[in-house]
Amino acid sequence: MSTDRGALRSLAHPLRSRLLAELRVHGEATATQLAAVLETNSGATSYHLRRLEEVGLVEDTGTGTGRRRVWRATATRDRAVVLGGDEPLDEDDAQAADWLALDYLAHFGDRAQAWLRDRSEWEPTWQEVCGLEDHTVQVTAEQATAMRAELLEVLERYRRVGQGNPQAKRVVVYTCALPVGRR
Repeated sequence: MSTDRGALRSLAHPLRSRLLAELRVHGEATATQLAAVLETNSGATSYHLRRLEEVGLVEDTGTGTGRRRVWRATATRDRAVVLGGDEPLDEDDAQAADWLALDYLAHFGDRAQAWLRDRSEWEPTWQEVCGLEDHTVQVTAEQATAMRAELLEVLERYRRVGQGNPQAKRVVVYTCALPVGRR
């Protein structure tokens, strides 16, 4: 199994996928901090963080003291690579990929519901630019590939643009291109 397949199988675990999501969205944290947010114990979070580290999805920042390791998600990896890329998946990997996709969808739903519930607490400017929207386009598969690449380039350009600005907020952007109708 390649590192990417190892990452796929590692993420096909509820706590591991949530740990990685927390680190990606909220930034660096200790196992104790993650355990409090995810309502579990620090022993479990430490164990699963080490499993994620083994497949290169998280890393120790080296800034912790003693046993208080500070963890962060590693550089964003293309989801297609983690989900197997162009190689066909065996049955176990396919099941892991399906579970991960469903878990990702549930996580997105939870975050969207939290925004809808809490948006009135945000400044009007943030209420205006955040939230749910959809855009229908008509493209070929090749054009969809190019559009996705362009969107990823834009997201990468904005990844850290607000760093150091006290008015900047972390924003998670979900993309989900779904075909309409039948094949």
